Amino acid sequence: MEGCRYYVVMILVQLAYGGSSVLVKLSLEEGLKPVVFVVYRHVMAMFLLAPFAYFLEKKQRPSLSFSIAAKVFVLTLFGTTIHLNVYYTGLAYTSPTVACALSNVVPSLTFAMAVLLRMENLNIKSARGQAKVVGTLLCIGGSLMFTFWKGYLFQGFVEKPLISVYSTELKHGNENWIKGSGLILTSHIVWCSWLILQAVVCKVYPAPLSLTTLICFFASLQSSIVALFFARDQASWRLDSNVQLLTIAYSGFVSSALVYYLQTWCISYKGPVFTAMFSPLQVIIVALFSAFAFAERLHVGSLIGAFLIIVGLYCFLWGRKKDGLVAELTENEKGVLNDDKVLAISLNDIKVTNPVPIDPVTTERA
Repeated sequence: MEGCRYYVVMILVQLAYGGSSVLVKLSLEEGLKPVVFVVYRHVMAMFLLAPFAYFLEKKQRPSLSFSIAAKVFVLTLFGTTIHLNVYYTGLAYTSPTVACALSNVVPSLTFAMAVLLRMENLNIKSARGQAKVVGTLLCIGGSLMFTFWKGYLFQGFVEKPLISVYSTELKHGNENWIKGSGLILTSHIVWCSWLILQAVVCKVYPAPLSLTTLICFFASLQSSIVALFFARDQASWRLDSNVQLLTIAYSGFVSSALVYYLQTWCISYKGPVFTAMFSPLQVIIVALFSAFAFAERLHVGSLIGAFLIIVGLYCFLWGRKKDGLVAELTENEKGVLNDDKVLAISLNDIKVTNPVPIDPVTTERA
């Protein structure tokens, strides 16, 4: 049961990311600038996490040297400042479903980077290695089919949208879809680098809450500097609607504070590729949420693509599980035993090389 918690955490992370994509799209439609949103989001998360990080990780938190601070600064530059600003700018030109579907380049790129950096083992001749490769390809193919192949249009789940603030007739006519897709793909390439780098930083700074707080601090600082060039006017920093307030509150508390911590915790135990492979679930989550809340209708291509994504995810995780079993067996063969294992030694396997003669008289007295 303990191993299931990592899967449950990553599913909750993708649920949070899916909700954030929809809310951010709504706010962008109402005029919220991406760089302003990134600053507000991380400032809120920093103040929320700082007290918990200070008191809960007093003994666990190592001293913050210049080398560690520089690594966290670079980590923040890739994972938040560049990734989020570029991603939200691209999201303004696309829909949340398409944006989430394009995020499925993350597993393959992260997997390839991890293999090249020797952070991930790949034996293509073994069944588990082939399962990871096939699973990655199925996830990518399923997401592409989900996005670009429409097919038959099914009847909607609901006749009227549950949330009327979102219009299903988004103004995509004047939007540059190629530009938006290119920006989102660029942001995901940077995100893959962040996943790899975070696994390295977690080893030198094993304090997830404190690390997340530092990331939020540097993200606020870096994005504020970017805002000096792209959001100088005071009107850009004014929040004019409840949707924008809800988006910032949700993103600050859930996406930045809670999700960053959970993802950092999971990466420290399971590695970057494991966490990246859950990103295809965003497509399904956003599509189903939009179908019920906004009365959007699904195509046959969406359903088939979702099925391929789930199959691909299962194949990859099966390969990862087999890798773990092989590693455990190898470790046990070297004489390292886990605490929860019981070593049964048969008396028939014990050979006595120098038997000691037993005195019958002594035995009888005893």
